[in-house]
Amino acid sequence: MTSVYDRFFNLKGKTAIVTGGASGLGEEYSRVLLAAGARLLVVSRSKKGWTELKKFAEENHGQADFFQKDLTDENAGKAIVEKAAASFSKIDILINNAGVQIRNRLADFQDSDWKKVIDINLNALYYLSHEVAKVMIKQKSGKIINIASMQSFRAGKFIFPYTASKHGVVGLTKAYADALAADNIQVNAIAPGYIDTPMTKSLQNDPQRNSEILAHIPAGHWAKPSDLAGAVIFLASNASDYVTGVTLPVDGGYLLR
Repeated sequence: MTSVYDRFFNLKGKTAIVTGGASGLGEEYSRVLLAAGARLLVVSRSKKGWTELKKFAEENHGQADFFQKDLTDENAGKAIVEKAAASFSKIDILINNAGVQIRNRLADFQDSDWKKVIDINLNALYYLSHEVAKVMIKQKSGKIINIASMQSFRAGKFIFPYTASKHGVVGLTKAYADALAADNIQVNAIAPGYIDTPMTKSLQNDPQRNSEILAHIPAGHWAKPSDLAGAVIFLASNASDYVTGVTLPVDGGYLLR
């Protein structure tokens, strides 16, 4: 008898691409996909974290390949699709995770700051999704998962380009979902809340800011990276075959207040 896990959540035989997948939250997404049986292509600008992730794949009898690429390079999307085809012959899952944030006061923001953030957070996501969608349309199946943010819903007075880009991610998620639904391709987004990672240590170590954040989270604590695992598996698996165009907050209730 087929188990519920095998029927809905098992990713064995599936091939996934994760951008920025060897560090930060991207590493968590990669590990979750490998543990669920997916074959993985990690795309990142540097080789940081590759050794550790390769070791994790081997220990879990998984298969991981790596591609060093700057997502803002011209035709980066095509190059990534070609690499995936050479490594695994198909693409079932794309996680658009790579991103950057620049924080500054309004008067101190430079035009170059805007361009840098929009190029990686929004433009690269669009171009890579466009190339991957062509493959998925031929297959008549696929999952695209975009990484949004709490700033997809809120303001962010010190992170203007980041906020704009993450609002844009939600818009692109809906547009792609609508365009690709007839081809059995589901496009959704995850909006992580406040996660305990090295990147957020400065906020956690600021007594005033940490207290403000915790007061805004009904769950009463920062999330662990592993708290995102269920959302990733759900949106990457057959369990979400009739779910598309959704942005799923994983925030401990932060947006309720």
